[in-house]
Amino acid sequence: MRRLSLWLVRLGYLSLLFGCLAIPASAQDQGPMVAAANPHAAEAGMAVLRAGGGAVDAAIAVQAVLGLVEPQSSGIGGGAFLLHYSAKDKAVHAYDGREMAPAAAAPDLFLGPDGKPLKFYGAVVGGRSVGAPGVLRMLQMAHADHGQRPWKTLFGGAIDLAEKGFEVSPRLNFLLTRDKHLRTQVSARRYFYLPDGAPLPVGHVLVNRAYGETLRTIAEEGADALYTGAIARDIVETVQSHAGNPGRLTMDDLAGYRAVKRDALCRPYRGHRVCTMPPPTSGGIATLQILGILEHFPLHTMAPGSVEAVHVISEASRLAFADRGQYVADTDFVDVPVTAMLSRGYLGSRAKQIDPARSMGKARAGTPLQKKGDGLPWAPNSDGALPSTSHFTIVDGQGNIVSMTTSVENAFGSRLMVRGFLLNNQLTDFSFRPEKDGRPVANRVEPGKRPRSSMSPTIILDQQDNPVAAVGSPGGSRIIGYVTKTIIGVLDWNMSMQQAIDQPHFVNRNGTTDLEQGTAAARLEPALTALGHNVRVRTLNSGLHGIRFTATGLDGGADPRREGVVLTD
Repeated sequence: MRRLSLWLVRLGYLSLLFGCLAIPASAQDQGPMVAAANPHAAEAGMAVLRAGGGAVDAAIAVQAVLGLVEPQSSGIGGGAFLLHYSAKDKAVHAYDGREMAPAAAAPDLFLGPDGKPLKFYGAVVGGRSVGAPGVLRMLQMAHADHGQRPWKTLFGGAIDLAEKGFEVSPRLNFLLTRDKHLRTQVSARRYFYLPDGAPLPVGHVLVNRAYGETLRTIAEEGADALYTGAIARDIVETVQSHAGNPGRLTMDDLAGYRAVKRDALCRPYRGHRVCTMPPPTSGGIATLQILGILEHFPLHTMAPGSVEAVHVISEASRLAFADRGQYVADTDFVDVPVTAMLSRGYLGSRAKQIDPARSMGKARAGTPLQKKGDGLPWAPNSDGALPSTSHFTIVDGQGNIVSMTTSVENAFGSRLMVRGFLLNNQLTDFSFRPEKDGRPVANRVEPGKRPRSSMSPTIILDQQDNPVAAVGSPGGSRIIGYVTKTIIGVLDWNMSMQQAIDQPHFVNRNGTTDLEQGTAAARLEPALTALGHNVRVRTLNSGLHGIRFTATGLDGGADPRREGVVLTD
């Protein structure tokens, strides 16, 4: 507790040194504003905005710093999804920087010699799990469309911090202490642990000159510096030469990586337009399905956090997760019936399956676009939640918005470190089993395919396409529940962004109903059990960061469950 208190005091000093207001709770201002998972990253974004940069410029600076100070969650060795709102044309643009499987990847990538799926960490740690990273190519694509400052000027904050050092935070120290695999990899052990094997303590000043040099090269040469040349060769050598778990990534895979600009998924909810990411993330579809189902229920008459509200929202989530597991994957490889899954008629029929007085238990996938009696083309697949990923939300002085969720997948990714940054393990987001019950799994491994995600960056507009709010979160497949809860708080219950984020968590992924330990939600266990829920009280560690637009200015929120802040001038 003493270490945590010292860290919080340091945050106060940082806010004074940075010359802006650090707001761990609610903030109201005309902007610009940055809500991010670490004060160093938020300040780097604010510095770019003060220098005349736009929201995308600030996002590049924020990501560069997050990869240094929050390496367990994201970095240039990973991938991301970015939503951008242009104030000029009132349009939302979606950028896909999800990792891609190597050309040599095959459906048996995560099967052992006996044909059975590998143990999770047996697949994660090492080169096998590493996909071609996408975040830099995605950011450069968004910058070409919306950047206002030169690319090479956006990395200075991260370079300076890498070379001068930063203090290890309580969360980084906690994860270093808990992780059993990071210290087994030579480069990572040398960087993150003391010579005696102890994790770096809170407050230790950590210098990363290798990362600073990598960013200098990227600043001068552009994103291609990561995908070709010496940096790329080091990535491939590290992946392929891993002694126990070599991977299949090649120089051609890196050089051939492409970011994709996709059409944002936007659907109505309570007189607003909720816009989010399309596949290969499942987050957007699932969030919009839950909201579309809930439009058939008067949530505004239910008290926030009440048994009635938690029950109905959890049941809607069951239905969305059943469809998610059946249908959603990379649409460049799989014909996902997105329009049918989000149609009013289909969601209305799903809503009729909810009994306000009794849980349905395990929900079954629906049959959008199919005749009754037709067999489902895909076998169901589910996945878990992992403690990585980061989200930040930015509004610049012109009213442009970035809502970006970024990840290396598992905490510290593959645990492989190259030139000061960690490589992702995103390929383990594919189904380990390519088939089930004689049917193919939509999210199976295929060459060049992007694994399914749950990341759900969101921007909400009014009926005139003016911005209302933007939000997102880490949390694996629980991201969907965290983001949906926050949207409901803002739109149904008229909460401030901070109030909506602070609400106790409850999540159902078509199984147990998880209630956040130590909160008012945990006290609902007996009542929900009586309704037929299988309840589990547990830690639910989100990292929500959002900004709401109000008549009096911007209203920002940072998740108290992590180390994020809201910064504004």
